[in-house]
Amino acid sequence: MQGKPSADDSVDILDKQVLYQGYFRMEGYRLRHRLYGGGWSEEMHREIFERGHAVGVLPYDPGLDSVVLIEQFRLGALLSGMTPWQIEIVAGMIDEGESAEAVALREAEEEAGCGVRDLVPIQRYLATSGASTETVWLFCGRADARGLGGVHGLDHEHEDILAKVVPVEEAFALLDAGKIENAAIIIALHWLRHHRPQLRDAWLTNGQNT
Repeated sequence: MQGKPSADDSVDILDKQVLYQGYFRMEGYRLRHRLYGGGWSEEMHREIFERGHAVGVLPYDPGLDSVVLIEQFRLGALLSGMTPWQIEIVAGMIDEGESAEAVALREAEEEAGCGVRDLVPIQRYLATSGASTETVWLFCGRADARGLGGVHGLDHEHEDILAKVVPVEEAFALLDAGKIENAAIIIALHWLRHHRPQLRDAWLTNGQNT
């Protein structure tokens, strides 16, 4: 297998247009790119969905050995033939000038009434690289889940978010049963399953949640 072309001169953008500008933006491109076997591809037309970049955080309470999950209505899930009330982790979009870590802290409070600390990076990934520039930063955060739950969210963003404290083994069972259907929470729970012993030992060694 030949090596991939270098990034600096491997793509020729011939034209770019804004096709739609509303709550989101759609851009159209004419382009060509270098081929693994040498030379250039034929000119192609592609549309790219511009949504911005997102952050997700999985609040984990090592003392309770539980995670804080949320559930909310998602039109995309409904139109895909899946349950519209999706089990998710806390998430939000990065505003201009914000860091991913700041968004994680803000969204945990807004969507779950949950303070988090000791953020541990999990992964940054492309949501759907063939159609969008959106990336998602994932974190696990130390939380005190005692007394958490209930309905949260911002009215002006039409949020109606149910927060739940879920024992880790119950969350893993939902994952294994296919009851969890979106990428961010699937990645985060698989990560926690692998790192949970070391993470719990480290956080409990530093003292119980206070």
